[in-house]
Amino acid sequence: MPFVVLILGIMLLLFLIIKLKLNTFVSLIVVAILVALGLGMNPASIASTIKLGIGNTLGELAVVFGFGAMIGRLVSDSGGSYRIAQTLIQKFGKKRLQLAIVVASFIIGMSLFFEVGLVLLTPIVFAVALEADVPFLYLGIPMAAALSATQGFLPPQPAPTAVASALGANIGQVLLFGIIVAIPCVIVAGPLWTKVVRKFFPKAFVVKKSLPAFGEVKEYDLKDTPSFWLSALTSLLPAIFMAINTVYQLAVHGGKEVKNPHGFDAVISMLGNPMIAMVIALLFAIWSMGFHRGRDMKQISSSIVDAVKSIAMLLLVIGGGGAFKQVLIDGGVGDAVKGLMMHSSLSPILLGWLVAVILRVSLGSATVAGMTAAGLVTPLMASLNVNPVMMALAIGAGSLAASHVNDAGFWMFKEYFDLDIKQTLGIWTTLETVISVTGLIMVLLLNMIV
Repeated sequence: MPFVVLILGIMLLLFLIIKLKLNTFVSLIVVAILVALGLGMNPASIASTIKLGIGNTLGELAVVFGFGAMIGRLVSDSGGSYRIAQTLIQKFGKKRLQLAIVVASFIIGMSLFFEVGLVLLTPIVFAVALEADVPFLYLGIPMAAALSATQGFLPPQPAPTAVASALGANIGQVLLFGIIVAIPCVIVAGPLWTKVVRKFFPKAFVVKKSLPAFGEVKEYDLKDTPSFWLSALTSLLPAIFMAINTVYQLAVHGGKEVKNPHGFDAVISMLGNPMIAMVIALLFAIWSMGFHRGRDMKQISSSIVDAVKSIAMLLLVIGGGGAFKQVLIDGGVGDAVKGLMMHSSLSPILLGWLVAVILRVSLGSATVAGMTAAGLVTPLMASLNVNPVMMALAIGAGSLAASHVNDAGFWMFKEYFDLDIKQTLGIWTTLETVISVTGLIMVLLLNMIV
């Protein structure tokens, strides 16, 4: 019965979002209440469960996401992102343009949301493609692959950070192993997959002479932008702090997290905390991309306000996903999954990936799919002694699979690259699936080694 209620709940959620066009956050809360009733929960406790789910999910993440968006916007508005991309392209040369785009997109994607990164890099990549006289998709697919992989595997991106927190995984370790997983995914789904889809969709790979409509294009004079190293340092500072903490824990404590650190351990632990890392990085960004560039506080504040506006609904959706997840846990669906899968021959890692894939195909949102999958597999973690870092990465891989018409990224890719529905399904949907499958293979291999 819990599975029937869950399936009906997912179908209702799809109906509300796709057919009725109801706001995703509103849909999640409404469905969470109805699913809670269907699972036989005490009506008086449903509100507390939803409040607990939202609060637990957004507690630390609100600062991480909010400050991450602010850093990204400050770097973008100062021309720092443009400098990063242009410098890498100049260094790599025209013959290695795909590699240059992949590296630039990977670096920028670590501190920007997928949608923001796509909007930021699309005009730059198009200009490079036009100058080099190559098809827009020849560079666009590697760019999208890099941005998508960072979104699925690397904190402080929303989905992997939320999933890692929900599973109790060390975020620094998720970042470290996530990079190991993401690099092969980008290579396979980027330059290699471009060669495959080019044979099936030759009309999509014509050289574009006009820019697809996607909004205002900001132009920068390179001499008026911050230096490459300062821009890169500002973008990557949170990741650097978390990486230092992870390496320190591995070198000094064998990878075991110290529960009550003191002295230097406490300092390193504080700096490696995602929230603290983001606060320090934002203060640095305000100086490096603001005051240091001659911008006054009014201009800096304008960038920060714009950044907050861009993620407001994203935060609510993540909170709604947390509420839905908590209802599934308190309503007994997690226990039902545990009971069903305890005797399953499937690897727990494979199971986590498969659950995320099903939810991704059903719901569209990678973040909601990841959060819900995390809630469903949580009961399995202790009983089957699964490494939470590997499970978080497997769920991240599954949450990227088969993006289609219920995913905003699908429509963004279609419009930006001036494709029809068939071309978008054949290029974008398959690209996301290739990342997902490659990611799963890498996680399974790492799980055998670690």
